[in-house]
Amino acid sequence: MTQTTTHTAWLKKTRAKVQTADGIAIAVYELNIDHSDDLALTLWAKHFREHYCLDAQIDRLRRGTKKSRAQYLTDLVFPDKSEDFGPATRSGDFAEILIADLLESQLGFWTPRTRYDDKLVRNESPKGTDVLGFKFGGAGPSKPSKKDTLISFESKAQLSGKKAKARLQDAVNDSAKDVYRISESLNAMKRRLIARADDEGADRVERFQDGLEVPYLRMSGAAAVFCSSVYDSNQISKTDCTGHENVDNLMVIVVHSATLMTFVHALYERAANEA
Repeated sequence: MTQTTTHTAWLKKTRAKVQTADGIAIAVYELNIDHSDDLALTLWAKHFREHYCLDAQIDRLRRGTKKSRAQYLTDLVFPDKSEDFGPATRSGDFAEILIADLLESQLGFWTPRTRYDDKLVRNESPKGTDVLGFKFGGAGPSKPSKKDTLISFESKAQLSGKKAKARLQDAVNDSAKDVYRISESLNAMKRRLIARADDEGADRVERFQDGLEVPYLRMSGAAAVFCSSVYDSNQISKTDCTGHENVDNLMVIVVHSATLMTFVHALYERAANEA
C-alpha cells in the first residue's frame, strides 16, 4: 500500500521562483489531474482507501454492522463530507497523504503509512507529526550511516475559498514543534509496523530512534496544499522561517490544483464505492 501509483505522475514541479521572506526557496508543484483516466483514478482511490482500511480487512471489520463496504467506509471510517469537523479533516488528511506521496515519488524518501488506520474518531486528525520520511545512505538499518536522513513534515491545506490564508506560515510554525514529538511519532509508527508483522519496516524506523552512536541527518519540512483559486505566490512569499529551530535543514513545499475540494470529495466517494 505504501507504493505510490500513477497519480503521482500528475505532480509536476513548476518553474516558479518563489522564496520565503528570509530567502528560503519554495518548491512549487502543480497537480494536474486527468479526470478522464478512470484506471489511474481507481488506482489512486485504492491507494487512498488503504491508508484507512486495508481491502483485505474490510469484510471482517464491517461484519456485524449490516453495512455494505461503501456504507461501512462512509459511515464509520472516512471523515464525514459535511458534518462536524469532517470536511476540515478530509482536507488535512488528503494534504498529508499527498505530501507523503510527493516525498516518496519525487524525492526518494520511504514514507510508511501507519497514521490513519487506527483512528478512534474519524472526524479528527491523528496526533503527532504529519509525515515522516526516511532515506538510507548506506546498506540499511543493519549498517547505519551518517548519511541516513529523517525528515519530519507538517502540512496545511486550504482546498477552497476565495482569499488565500497564511497556511504555509502555519505549517512552518508547526514544523518547528516537531523536535518535541518526533520520538513519540517514531514510537507509534514502530508499534503499528510490529502489529502488522512488518519487522523489516520496524527495524528501519528503529534506526532513527536514537542516533547517538551513529548520527543521522534530521531534516524538517513545511508544506501547504491549495486550491489553485487561492494559491497566491505573494502571500506565500511572506512566510518567515527565521524562528524555526532547524532552519538550516528546512524544506518548504507548496502544491496547488484546480477545484481541489470538489475532487477530494469525489476521491473519497470513489474510494468507498469501489471497495
